[in-house]
Amino acid sequence: MTNQQNHYSLWLAALGVVFGDIGTSPIYAMRECFFGGNPMAPEPANVLGVLSLITWALILVVSVKYLLFVLRADNHGEGGVIALVALLNPWRAKPGSQRNLLMLLGLFGGALLYGDGTITPAISVLSAVEGLEVAVPAFKPLVIPVTLVIIVGLFAIQKHGTQGIGTLFGPVIAVWFLVLAVLGGVGIAHHPAVLQALNPLYGLALISQHGLAGFLVLGTVFLAVTGCEALYADMGHFGARPIRHIWFYLVFPALLLNYFGQGALLLDRPIGSITDPFYQLAPAWTIFPLVALASMATVIASQAVISGAFSLTRQLVMLRQLPRMRIVQTAADQQGQIYIPAVNWLLMLATIGLVLGFKSSSALAAAYGIAVAATMVITTVLAFKVAHRFDWNTRAVAIFSVFMLTLDLTFFGANLFKIADGGWYPVVTAALIFLTITTWSKGRKLLTKHYEKAAMRVDEFSQCLRHSPPVRTPGTGVFLMGGELIPPYLRQHLARNRAMPETVLLLTVITEDIPVVPAERALKFTMLQAGLSRVYLHHGFMEQPDIPAALHSGQQLLGLDLGRDELTYYLGRETLIPTVEVPGMALWRERLFAFLSHNATRPTAFYKLPPKDVIELGFQLEI
Repeated sequence: MTNQQNHYSLWLAALGVVFGDIGTSPIYAMRECFFGGNPMAPEPANVLGVLSLITWALILVVSVKYLLFVLRADNHGEGGVIALVALLNPWRAKPGSQRNLLMLLGLFGGALLYGDGTITPAISVLSAVEGLEVAVPAFKPLVIPVTLVIIVGLFAIQKHGTQGIGTLFGPVIAVWFLVLAVLGGVGIAHHPAVLQALNPLYGLALISQHGLAGFLVLGTVFLAVTGCEALYADMGHFGARPIRHIWFYLVFPALLLNYFGQGALLLDRPIGSITDPFYQLAPAWTIFPLVALASMATVIASQAVISGAFSLTRQLVMLRQLPRMRIVQTAADQQGQIYIPAVNWLLMLATIGLVLGFKSSSALAAAYGIAVAATMVITTVLAFKVAHRFDWNTRAVAIFSVFMLTLDLTFFGANLFKIADGGWYPVVTAALIFLTITTWSKGRKLLTKHYEKAAMRVDEFSQCLRHSPPVRTPGTGVFLMGGELIPPYLRQHLARNRAMPETVLLLTVITEDIPVVPAERALKFTMLQAGLSRVYLHHGFMEQPDIPAALHSGQQLLGLDLGRDELTYYLGRETLIPTVEVPGMALWRERLFAFLSHNATRPTAFYKLPPKDVIELGFQLEI
C-alpha cells in the first residue's frame, strides 16, 4: 500500500471513529430543544434563536476551542484529560498544593468520561431506532429489543480493534454526513429565510427574552457539541491534522446544513405538525433506509467514546492510578489501537441498564450533558496551565482561556438543572470511579510507607551478600522491585533458602509522563557488587511494558547471552488483610483496596513474562 493510500485509509478510519458521536447529534438535539423535557415553543423567533445558539456553539466550542486550541495541548501527540494531567507531572506533589489539586481535578474529569461512555451508546442507538415509530407507530414495542441487540453487537466487535472498526464503518459515516447535507440542503431550499440564524444576535435575543427558560435551553443546545471530549481523547489514535481537516471540510458543513434544514422545516410547517424534525425532514419513503443508516451511524457514535474509554483506562493503569488490567494490542503499528475486555463488558452492562431504565432517548437526554460539560471546564483549566508549550502570547492565552471558561461554565450551569431528571447518573458514576482511583492510589502509597519502615537499601543488601555470601546457583534471576528498596519477598527468599542466582538483576519498571519512550532511553543499567545489577525499564503511559523483549534487546548492555543463560523471574505476591489495628484508610476503603489488588491482572501477564520461567513468592500483609 502506498503512502497516499495509507494517508486516506487513516483519514477514513478517523472519520469512522472520531466524529460519530457529534455526527449523530442532529437526530435528537433539535427535537429535544422543542419537544423534550424543557421545550421552547417552535415559533419562528425561537427556531431562529435555537439555530443561532447551535451554530455558534459548534463554531466556538468545537472549531475554535477544541480544533484550534485544545488539540495543541497534546502530550507528545496523545490527547485526553489524563494526558494533560501527565504534562503537569503532579504524582508526587504535596497534598493541598496547586499541582495536587489540578491532578485530582483531572482525575475526576477522567472519571466523568466513563459516565459519558455509557450514555452515548444508549441515547444514540435509541434515538436512531425510534425512527421506526415515526414510520409505523405500531413498531414502538420493538424499539427497546432492537436497541439492545445493536448494543450487544457493538460491544461484541470491540475485540477486533479500533482501526479495523473505523475502516469498516468509515464509508458508512461518510455516506451519513452526505445524507445529512443533502437532507438539510433540500430543507433550506424550501425556506431560505432560515439562514438568518447565522446572526448570533438571534441566539442572544432568545436568552435575554425568555429568562430562565432561555438559559435552560442551553442545556439542550449543548447536545450538539457533546462529542468534543471523545474527539480530543481519540486524537492519539489518528493525529490532530486529519481530525482538523475532516471537521472543516466535511463534518462541520454537513452538520450546519442539517440543523438549518430541520429549522427550515419547523418554519415551513404549522406548529404542532412536526414532532421529530430529523426524520420528518426526509421523504416518507426514505424513513426505513434512513433508520438503518442512522442505526449504523449511532454505532459509530458509540465507538468514539468506547475507544476513548480504552485510551483513558490504559493511561490510568500505566500511571498507576488504577490496578493492572489486561490490555490487548490490536494493531502492531499503532500504539493507540487497544482493547480492554474488563472495561468493554462493564460499559456494555451499564449501557443495557440505562436503556432498560430510561426507556427513551428523550428521558436519557436529561441525563446527558452534565458529565461532558464538567469535563470541558476541567479541560480548559488544564489546557491553560500547560499553554506555555504553545507559541502564543501569554496574555492572549489568558484572555482566550477566560472567554472559553466563561462559555464552558455557562453550559455547565444550564446542565446542572438536569440532575434531578437523570443527570445524577453520570455524577454518581464519576464519583464511584473517582473513589476507586483515589483508594487505589492512597493504598499503594500506604503500602510503600509500610515497606519503608523495615526496608533495606540496595547498597545495604549488597554489603550483606558480601559479608554472608549465600549459595549461588547457575543462571540469572530477575527480581522485580517497585522502587529503590529491597522488596520483602526477596529478603524472605534469601532468609529461607540461603541461595541466590549467580547473576541477579534488580529490575524496576518506570512509567514516564510521556506517551512513548524512545528505544535508546528505555533501558538503563548499573553494575553493583556481589553479583547484583540494577536495571531500570522506562516506558510511556501509552506503551504496554514487555520485560522479556526489553531485556532481550538490551542483552549486550546487560552483558548477558539470553540464548544460553537460564533466566528466572521472581515476583512477590502479597495477600492484603484489612484490619483496624493498622492505621491507614477507613476499613471499608481497605477492603475495597484489597479487592482491587486481588483482582488486578497478575504481573506475569501484564509484563508478558513466560509463565514457565516465573517463581512467585507469597506473603501476607495487614493493612
